[in-house]
Amino acid sequence: MAPISSKTKSPFTKSDNLLFDPALIPASIQESLPAGYVVRPLARSDNQVRSNSSFLKTLEVLTTVGTISDDAFQRRFQYLKEHSDQYFTIVIEDMNVPPTSAGSATSSSPSLVTPGRGKIVAAGTVLVERKFIHELGMVGHIEDIAVSADQQGKKLGLRIIETLKAIGQQVGCYKVILDCSEKNVPFYEKCGFERKGVEMGWYVNKHKTASPVDVHVPVQAKL
Repeated sequence: MAPISSKTKSPFTKSDNLLFDPALIPASIQESLPAGYVVRPLARSDNQVRSNSSFLKTLEVLTTVGTISDDAFQRRFQYLKEHSDQYFTIVIEDMNVPPTSAGSATSSSPSLVTPGRGKIVAAGTVLVERKFIHELGMVGHIEDIAVSADQQGKKLGLRIIETLKAIGQQVGCYKVILDCSEKNVPFYEKCGFERKGVEMGWYVNKHKTASPVDVHVPVQAKL
């Protein structure tokens, strides 16, 4: 697919602190956010500053996150960074907060923003799967869409989805897919998704006593 052009320069620059090149995020999406909000790649520092407003805290609206040490967070971040052509995790950060020890809201350049200065209020990931079918095609899988409870009504979920779809398109995916609960179907239809098939899940912890012959994996005939 053809890349999506950005109307203006991203407020972030490519760096070792960010998971992937922020140029993949269209400026048009930045401009559609509420004043003082920015969308950007996940940063190494997102588990360190303002712990009550961190990336992991935001994910707790979805499910159990557990206790993750900073060292463990950094190891996982480094793994994703080393595979940054596959993993694209983004966050929306509210910069309308008082300054903290994390630093100033802006860098030495007035057009740039320092990640970690504000409060992370939304997050999401698109994982790129490389296939043999469709002439070595690639599929984007959207996962872990989270919006803080106090941020509802600002269309942040929509902006997260728009950003992940745009990233999937720019890196060459022929489709982007996701699983959701029945109650969220209308929302994703508004985001341009179509109902396709049925979600299935097999949880290892619930089937630890099962032998390999007990497990039947259905084959999807048409992708």
